[in-house]
Amino acid sequence: MQNIDTLIHGRWVIPVTQGDPVLNHHSIAIHDGRIVEILPTAEAGFRFNAQIENHCISHALIPGLINAHTHAAMSLFRGMADDLPLMDWLSNHIWPAETRWMSEEFVHDGTELAMAEMLRSGTTCFNDMYFFPDTTARLARKAGMRACVGLIVLDFPTIWAGNADEYIEKALQLRDQYRSDALIRTPFAPHAPYTVSDAPLEKLRMLSDEMDLPVHMHVHETAHEVDEAVKKSGLRPLQRLANLGLVSPNLLAVHMTQLNDDDIALLARTGAHVVHCPESNLKLASGYCPVQKLLDAGVNVALGTDGSASNNDLNMLGEMHTAALIGKCVAGNAAAINASQVLRMATLNGARALNLDTVTGSLEKNKFADIVAIDFSALEMQPVYHPVSHLVYSAGREQVTDVWVAGKHLLKDRALTTLDEQKILQKVRTWNEKIAE
Repeated sequence: MQNIDTLIHGRWVIPVTQGDPVLNHHSIAIHDGRIVEILPTAEAGFRFNAQIENHCISHALIPGLINAHTHAAMSLFRGMADDLPLMDWLSNHIWPAETRWMSEEFVHDGTELAMAEMLRSGTTCFNDMYFFPDTTARLARKAGMRACVGLIVLDFPTIWAGNADEYIEKALQLRDQYRSDALIRTPFAPHAPYTVSDAPLEKLRMLSDEMDLPVHMHVHETAHEVDEAVKKSGLRPLQRLANLGLVSPNLLAVHMTQLNDDDIALLARTGAHVVHCPESNLKLASGYCPVQKLLDAGVNVALGTDGSASNNDLNMLGEMHTAALIGKCVAGNAAAINASQVLRMATLNGARALNLDTVTGSLEKNKFADIVAIDFSALEMQPVYHPVSHLVYSAGREQVTDVWVAGKHLLKDRALTTLDEQKILQKVRTWNEKIAE
């Protein structure tokens, strides 16, 4: 028998691999943070001697969910400026609030809250865009969570940097600090075409090509954004980015609610990725991303929640449900965006967009053991005919019982093991009182 660290026995294992199999009564063997084998439970006890065994006898075991677009610290602004269109919400409420409250302490406390919520929702990796990325990286590393910490760039001064050159300089310092870290990646994160000018974008394109780093950016979020860009330059934002050399396999274009056939063809031709944030888009009435058209064209589409200030949660199971339903209406086809496709968007497609698909995003031998256990035993989940459909159309985040990242048990029976829930809640109450004054 082979000695290993952990065996997890599941009612179903849904690995998100070729052919979309569902493996009944299978187990996952883990050693040194990686998957050693996935095999029938009846065989596992004869082949492996595990220090720890977890019996998830009524659970589906799935790859850790990958939230491909977040503003984690904005969890402290949850519900602060609801029911407003994007530019009013951003210009008249969010940016003034950030000017008043932004600090390293704000990012620290808001990010801890966000990570706790994400782990309790089955997210094992998040792709963030916010100020003080060094703080976010440090917290994620300490908690044992996988994170892509965006190296933010803007034209205008903020508490984090004074101009585009300083943003980039600080970005490169942080990148060097974490360049060999197994959990932390550092993509570039210019905010949007309307907040970053050509010169810094050209510099980011050069650095992205040189370092093979993703570029994570809001693009074509609203009709207003596209209209204003055309009035100003005669170019749609995506075409401007293409002229600068940024539309490539390194681009993660977030939202993309305003796409025509030429835009879709450009994305497909260049290998760029789209991050779909359906609930934020719906709440801000920003529009609809044509997901099925993108998939049909061969574009990789990942899934994200956006920040809690515009969603108002970081619940990827809920986001999957919404993505599937709205995708069918937009396509005018009930067969569009099926359950397997939307699960892939929330896992392997996100890993692919972030250049992490060789290490996570699916349950396969030698990949990191980033695993979520979802309990299907509740009355509300009965009967179970098709586990993947059940996962997308019936499951809720309260049914996430256990989460492992690189084999480390970060959520155990709904209890966080590396984050202090009561301390987080106390800090949040203090912020709530200050901000509400």
